Amino acid sequence: MKLEIKKIGNSTGLILPKELLAKLELKQGDTLFVTELAEGGIKLVPHDPTFEKGMEIARKAMRTYRNALRELAK
Repeated sequence: MKLEIKKIGNSTGLILPKELLAKLELKQGDTLFVTELAEGGIKLVPHDPTFEKGMEIARKAMRTYRNALRELAK
């Protein structure tokens, strides 16, 4: 899919077609996060990759310390 950068008022913007918005389950006002790729490109994602990494670490810790967390919850 080819996207065009356009002038919007005093800013510059990227117009996303409604088919792409529907596919990504995005609506006006939502936030996209930009990640730079090692190959020199970028990736746009509708979730914060830093938060996802933190959640992955938290899930691993919860599995490791499941018994201790269960005792603390009593």
